[in-house]
Amino acid sequence: MHEFIVSAVAFIVLVGLMVVVHEFGHFAVAKLCGVRVEAFSFGFGPRLFGFKYGDTDYKVCLLPLGGFVKMTGENPGDEPVLDDRGAFMAHPRWQRMLIGLAGPFANFVLAFVLMIFYFGWINEVPAYDVKSASIEWVVPGSAAAEAGFQPGDTIRHFDSADNPTWEQIFARLSLDPNMTVPVTVERAGQTLPLSFHVPAEPTDEDIAGILPQYMPSPISIQQVSPGTPAALAGLRAGDAIQTVDGHAFHTVSTLLAYMKAGQGKPISLVVVRNGAVMQPMVAHPAKLDTGWKLGFLAAPVPIRKSPLPLAKAASKSAQFCTDGSTLIVQMLKRILTHKVSASQLSGPVGIARMAGDAAETRGWFSKFYLAGEISLNLGILNLMPFPILDGGLILLLLIESLLRHDISLVVKERIYQAAFVVLVVFFSFIIINDVTKLPFFTHLKP
Repeated sequence: MHEFIVSAVAFIVLVGLMVVVHEFGHFAVAKLCGVRVEAFSFGFGPRLFGFKYGDTDYKVCLLPLGGFVKMTGENPGDEPVLDDRGAFMAHPRWQRMLIGLAGPFANFVLAFVLMIFYFGWINEVPAYDVKSASIEWVVPGSAAAEAGFQPGDTIRHFDSADNPTWEQIFARLSLDPNMTVPVTVERAGQTLPLSFHVPAEPTDEDIAGILPQYMPSPISIQQVSPGTPAALAGLRAGDAIQTVDGHAFHTVSTLLAYMKAGQGKPISLVVVRNGAVMQPMVAHPAKLDTGWKLGFLAAPVPIRKSPLPLAKAASKSAQFCTDGSTLIVQMLKRILTHKVSASQLSGPVGIARMAGDAAETRGWFSKFYLAGEISLNLGILNLMPFPILDGGLILLLLIESLLRHDISLVVKERIYQAAFVVLVVFFSFIIINDVTKLPFFTHLKP
C-alpha cells in the first residue's frame, strides 16, 4: 500500500507538471497571437476553484492529471462565429502552427531548465570516481557469460560507443533488444573482441548477467537485523565485507545476484572490522521477502555535491536533451520498423512505478533525470504527425498551405474520429502491457 501511494502521488505531481507546462506553451503563444483562450485548467473534470481574468477562466479541477487549454473555435466541430477575430481558425496558418509547436517546445525548455538547475546547483557525484566500465561479476549461464564476459573485464567498445560509461551502455541496450552487438573488452592487458546477444527484455538490475562495478570500496554494513543469517554468521554494524567466496564485491546488488545464482548455498565472507581482517565467516543465505538475503542494511553509497559553472551546466544540459531526444527517436524508429517490440513502451502505470522508485531513491539525480526524460518524451511524441496530437495539427496545416485552401470540415471530423479510435486502442494496449509488467504478474511467469 505504501508503494502504491508513493507511486500515485509521484505520478500526479510529475505528469501534472509536465502537462501543465506543455499547455502553458500553447496558452502563451495563443495569447501573443491574439487567440481568445476561454480556459486554462489544472486538472480535468468538475471545477473546484479559480478566477477569471479577461476572457480566460483560470481554474483547478477535480482530477489532477495534467491540464488543458480551451481556445475559441479550435476543434473542427466548433460552431464558427462570423468576424470573430479571436477565434483560433480566424488566424493565419503560420500562427496556428506556432501555437501547435509551442507545447512541445515548452517541454524541451522544461527539460533543459531542470537539468541546468541540477548540474548547476546540485550535481551529485560518487565520492569515489570509477570512470571505466569495469565488470564486477558475471552471472553463470547468462547471456553475458555465453558471450565470454568475465569479472574484471573493462568494456572499451559497446555497439557504436567507444570507451562507454555504464549510462551509455544501458542507453544502447534499450535500442538493441534481441540483437547481437559487437563488444571489445580489455582483460589482463589484452584487447578481446566479443559478440553479445542482448536479451529481448534486458533488465535494470543487471546487463543480461553483467554486474557493473560502480565504486572501489567494499560493502559496508550499517545495521544487522537480529536472528538473520548475517547476525548468526557474526556480522556487526560497521563491518566491511572484503570478499565473498574470494570475489571482491563492492555493491549489495552484486552480492544479491551472487546469492540468487547460488540458491542458498553457504558463502564465505572475509570481513574487515575496526581496520583488522577477521577470520572467514560462513553465512547461510535465507529466502527473505522476494530473494536470497543475509539480513543486513548496507551503508549508502557515498556521494558528494559538485555543482558546475553555469556555462558547463548549460552544456551538459544541452547534451542530456540531445542524447535523450536522439534515443527516443531511435527507439520509435525501431518500433515502427519492427526491430524492437512495442512492449518496450511504458504508459501511465509504468511511469507511476518509475516515479515512485525515483521518489524513494536517495539523492536528486534520479528525480531530475526522470522528469527531464518524461518531458522530452512528451514533447517528441506530441510532434508525431498523427491527428489529435500537435504534430497532426501541424501536418494538416502544412497540407492546407500546399493546397491553398482549407480541408473540408467533414473530412477533418472523419480523420479525427478515426484517429481517436486508433489512439484508444493503442492506449489500451499500453495499459495492458504496463499491468502485465507488475511484480504480481511477472512472478507468475515460469
